[in-house]
Amino acid sequence: MEYCCIGADVSLGRNVRIHAFVNLYGCRIGDDTRIGTFVEVQKGASIGKKCKISSHSFICEGVTIEDNVFVGHNVTFINDRYPRAVNPDGRPKGERDWTVVPTRVERGASIGSGVTILCGLTIGADSIVGSGSVVTRDIPAGEIWAGNPARFLRKANTSEDSIP
Repeated sequence: MEYCCIGADVSLGRNVRIHAFVNLYGCRIGDDTRIGTFVEVQKGASIGKKCKISSHSFICEGVTIEDNVFVGHNVTFINDRYPRAVNPDGRPKGERDWTVVPTRVERGASIGSGVTILCGLTIGADSIVGSGSVVTRDIPAGEIWAGNPARFLRKANTSEDSIP
């Protein structure tokens, strides 16, 4: 865990593998999960058991990732519907000025590389999100979605779509 910043308030499960240049603070990481290089997981985020979080991904406060989820390279979660640098009166926004909107990724979902996920959404169990997609609404369980914005392609019910 060379060149990592892991806060004292981080809960790490058993057999968690963390690669270099990772920032973890105030989060929970489940057993047997792998965290790639250049990943940041913020306070209040939770990652389940047996997940793979690939390099250069950003998991912000308010994100819950359940067990057996794959997150590809350079995946970005967003947790604020109306991000602004300053308040209407011109004062810089502080932590109290932000409203965190939770997002959930359910068990066994697979998120391709380069995906952006807007806040307040649920990505359903065993669903697949294609690389480069922008997720702007809930994705039901067992479906494949892709595009910008992400759209339904088909059900993920064939053997080649199955994730053990």
